[in-house]
Amino acid sequence: MTSSVDDPTLSRAPRGRHGTHTRGPVATAATWWRILGAITGGLLLVASFPPYDWTWLAVPALAMITVSWHGARVRVGLLLGLLTGIAFFGIHVKWINVIGDDAWTLLTLFCAAWIALLAAAVAGTSRLRWWPLVVPLLWVAEEAARDRVPLGGFPWGRLAFGQTSTTLTPYAAVAGAPGVTFATALAGALLAWGALSWDRRPPWRQIGALAGVAVVCTAGLLIPLPTQGQSSDTGPAYLTAAVIQGDVPDTGLDAFGQRAAVLDNHVRVTEQLAAQVAAGKAPQPELVVWPENASDLDPYANPDARALIQQAVDAIKAPVLVGAVVADPDDPNRVLNVGIVWGPVNSADPGPGDFYAKQHPVPFGEWVPWRSVLTRYIGRFDLVPRDFAPGTRTGVLQIGPARIGNLICFEVAYDDLGRNAVTGAGTTGALAGLGGRILTVQTNNATYGLTGQPEQQVAMSQLRAVEHGRAVLVAATSGISAVISPDGKILDQLPEFTPGTIDLRVPLRDTLTIADRVGAWPEWIATAAGLAAVAGACLGGLRRRRGADVGSPTPLPIQERVP
Repeated sequence: MTSSVDDPTLSRAPRGRHGTHTRGPVATAATWWRILGAITGGLLLVASFPPYDWTWLAVPALAMITVSWHGARVRVGLLLGLLTGIAFFGIHVKWINVIGDDAWTLLTLFCAAWIALLAAAVAGTSRLRWWPLVVPLLWVAEEAARDRVPLGGFPWGRLAFGQTSTTLTPYAAVAGAPGVTFATALAGALLAWGALSWDRRPPWRQIGALAGVAVVCTAGLLIPLPTQGQSSDTGPAYLTAAVIQGDVPDTGLDAFGQRAAVLDNHVRVTEQLAAQVAAGKAPQPELVVWPENASDLDPYANPDARALIQQAVDAIKAPVLVGAVVADPDDPNRVLNVGIVWGPVNSADPGPGDFYAKQHPVPFGEWVPWRSVLTRYIGRFDLVPRDFAPGTRTGVLQIGPARIGNLICFEVAYDDLGRNAVTGAGTTGALAGLGGRILTVQTNNATYGLTGQPEQQVAMSQLRAVEHGRAVLVAATSGISAVISPDGKILDQLPEFTPGTIDLRVPLRDTLTIADRVGAWPEWIATAAGLAAVAGACLGGLRRRRGADVGSPTPLPIQERVP
């Protein structure tokens, strides 16, 4: 690659004496083209994500975004990135407006601010010789920060989550979600590199750019993805698992206003499956998964809820992972969001047994930061009367013949939680050091029904299946429930607001993927490299400015400049 310093496409505006920029129609036209590209690119990018799934748009959208940011002044890059972020996240997280337009606006601006910083970094590193490689490094760095800061971060909208069933997906098995983000952004940057050289002859750079895009988008197909189960000392290679979707009485914020009705729905659907099994119309499941919030009535404190759950478990004759909300034994003012292993009365472990408590409660949804202040001004926080306490250990549970790694709702978006559930990091007791042979995702999407958010979450589960080489069982109160194979293919799913069951034979696996073994290192290395590129660009800019100051002619006194 030649240095972009000499690239004629980088000219920002006409220059006057001593290299100063002038204001004129050319500069105005260039700025408006950048603005148009930034907004249009953001809109095209959102169309590549669920629920639209025009995945092929991601690379040209990223190319358009990169072209609009590339070569701009840093402060202009901030504005362009903000526009891109608003265009993208304003649609991508539109589902949050069921809580309120203010929540939607604030979340959009929060996410867009991170994209603004990304765009400023891309603009500032445009002079670097290897800028097409720097761009994907910066995308990974931006996502690494946004996934964690503040209050645990918000990973929605990561590039990887838009490429969960494409030729770019297999990179997840090597470097996790950051690997897919890097590959997607690299393809877009290479296409932008070729586009910025459209007038060069001979067209070797354009040909090289297209060849690079083709290699990036197809090389992932060479990565083997597992589909078969593995017999081991810890269990069988396959088992029959059932997912229950009981549905809810209503949609939106009132979906769980009738807590007893939600529990009744899941009991009824489970008993219907038991009747099908008894009639020989369905296979006998060896484990059953209920969704998050299947019982918002605390089964430890409410004898009626406990009896109903036991009734359903005894009918299906298999252990059930029950999603419930229970009191925090350590703090009566807080509650826990849990998945409880519940055995039939005639089993070795009857009734409620081990449980997993959600480690990452959602801020403002399951707990309210700065509650004493915010509740004075925002009445909606009264809908969260008690904060959810975070769990303290990884969600590995033994349920029947299977050892599962459990995630609850939004936890599927966080890399470390899924990785720990497979590798066994953070496990204690008899399961210390052991990871799940299958992943379960208990979720409640009823509040966001028919908004596109359930499709986005299923896509994340597909990526996790490939990343960890595990089958994934997604149980949702109102949908979308699904069973996903270790190579990311959806074997079966239930539509939203439709009670039903999925009863399938699924593989169990012990082998760790490369992504599980290397952990977060690829993300940290890419982030460090991206930040180093920004630092290098800043130092280069300082040197150029100092050189310009030294080489500039000393202005003449005013009187000597008058003819």
